[in-house]
Amino acid sequence: MPIEKTLVHSGKGRGSEFAGLLEQVRSAGLLERRPWYYAAKIASTVLALVAGVAAFAVLGDSWWQMAVAVYLAIVFAQLGFIGHDAGHGQIRQGTRANTLIGVIHANALVGLSYGWWNEKHNRHHAHPNEPGRDPDVDAGALAFTVQAAAGRRGLGRVAVRYQAWYFIPLLLLQAVSLHVNSIIWLVRERRMRRVEVLLLAAHVSGYVTALLLVLSPAKALVFAVVHQGLLGVYLGCAFAPNHKGMPAPAGSDAANFLRRQVLASRDVRPGWLVDWALGGLNYQIEHHLFPSMPRANLKRAKPLVRAYCARIGVPYRECGLFDSYRQALRHLDAMGVIGSRALDEAG
Repeated sequence: MPIEKTLVHSGKGRGSEFAGLLEQVRSAGLLERRPWYYAAKIASTVLALVAGVAAFAVLGDSWWQMAVAVYLAIVFAQLGFIGHDAGHGQIRQGTRANTLIGVIHANALVGLSYGWWNEKHNRHHAHPNEPGRDPDVDAGALAFTVQAAAGRRGLGRVAVRYQAWYFIPLLLLQAVSLHVNSIIWLVRERRMRRVEVLLLAAHVSGYVTALLLVLSPAKALVFAVVHQGLLGVYLGCAFAPNHKGMPAPAGSDAANFLRRQVLASRDVRPGWLVDWALGGLNYQIEHHLFPSMPRANLKRAKPLVRAYCARIGVPYRECGLFDSYRQALRHLDAMGVIGSRALDEAG
């Protein structure tokens, strides 16, 4: 059963607020799948990947390959966005087709575990910004909450004071972290996902083999650093504007699906370039309310959601792209100040 229906059926009291919005969205046909949109999106993104691989093969052992590394970082992120949409069931009706699309894009093409990502991401969607329940705010190197900042010890408490400064540089390691966590999850998974393992192994072996066959060892290493580093920065910058610095709903708001999702999220003001670059994640409020809604329909849902929130008195937050980064960094800096004060008091 889609998550929207599950939550409406299980909601009580103020949870009926979401039922009213769901009816509007369903009547507008915005939950219907968009197979031709995704067929074009997948085809164009795969063609972009083929073009990058062809350029890599033609250039050979050249330092110009670093430009290809930058290009492929962008393409890999776009492939990841398709895997994300498949994980939410946005592309096709039924789990099997979406899973097939997801594992091909995530495991085979990007080198991430589709199963691991889905498990982690679904926990985030269920409890956005909630400490101990949302894995995205439990990042070890960063403190996103007052409790996390004040609870740091030793060098961790000193480091958190400067986390707003090292946040972007830290994203250079994000892609490597995703790869490593994918492998760890697959190794620990009791029901060994053989298809995922085989596709991920094929990706890693193919990636390494291609680098060493075409490039010298030094250039291969630099290519991997540039490609994976920028991929991590891109993915981090795509996800950072959505929730960082937004509150964790408490009390009755936390128990109310609509308010929990809207209050913990912010939209980034749309535009064709922003929509493409962020993979539709700039419509974060709409996406959290309707995770299975096809990406192409989020823009149409936005005015309905904004008007509905205004009518029931729920704050709907939206800002520009660069302002979203400023707010996220300002929040990290504020948490760092809290950690620093805790260090001073302890000393």
